[in-house]
Amino acid sequence: MSTLKTGRPPSLLNSIGSHCALVMASAAALYPVLWVVKMALSPGQSFDSSPSPIPTAISFEHFVAVTTHSDGAGTWLFGHQLFNSLLVALATTAVGMLLSCTAAYAFSRQRFPGREAGLTAFLLTQIFPGVVMMIPLYLLLDAAGLLDSLSGLVLVYSTTSVPFCTWMLKGYFDTIPRDLEEAAIMDGASSWTTFWRVILPLARPALAVTALFSFMTAWNEFILAATLMNDESMFTLPVALQRYVGEYQTDWGSFAAGALLVSVPVMALFYALQKHLVGGLTAGAVKG
Repeated sequence: MSTLKTGRPPSLLNSIGSHCALVMASAAALYPVLWVVKMALSPGQSFDSSPSPIPTAISFEHFVAVTTHSDGAGTWLFGHQLFNSLLVALATTAVGMLLSCTAAYAFSRQRFPGREAGLTAFLLTQIFPGVVMMIPLYLLLDAAGLLDSLSGLVLVYSTTSVPFCTWMLKGYFDTIPRDLEEAAIMDGASSWTTFWRVILPLARPALAVTALFSFMTAWNEFILAATLMNDESMFTLPVALQRYVGEYQTDWGSFAAGALLVSVPVMALFYALQKHLVGGLTAGAVKG
């Protein structure tokens, strides 16, 4: 009679192999980021092109040049552009979350004429890229007098934020048992009280993840912002970064420094909301 033998060495080898694979994957992912840091910290426009991501000399002149840049009138452009990006991203997130929470709850719990058509229409807005809608959006904003304004940019971004947030939250609301709502109603709670005090607290992971992705989309968007904005003081940070890439010359040091500064708010949000990422994404994305 043979017995199955299990020993510690195989599990130890598997553990070592897994850790080595993770280290190699992390190194491959971090290497380009370290090169951006190297370009940002290297003085002047010529940096060492060796494979090593460690700079031979360290200087903060590019960060100073980016953060102190001003126009001919003395306007502090980086401060204005940072404020524009924050305002547009936060306003888009607020509009998307406020409108999509109730819409997603209605699509999840109610059965009404046009429900499937409405969900399909929301899905269609996610299929086509923003470039396809750029010309009609430009004409609509021009007719409404909202070109070169932050409110017009928020309105444009909300056209994609609301459908995305609605689909994400609708999938998460589908996972919440209806028994909880029925119990709250039996205790005398109204429909709004049930939604506000029972459903939304339970959907906190999905709300955090959906808000994060809505913020990131508005924060990183470039094509529409570059098309709809002409005044340099009204630019968002991604549009301002593109100005360092010229037709004949590229200021790679300032471009890298600006890219690192632009990524700081997103990294801070990821760090603050990391505990909600896995649960919110998996629960909200698999239900139809």
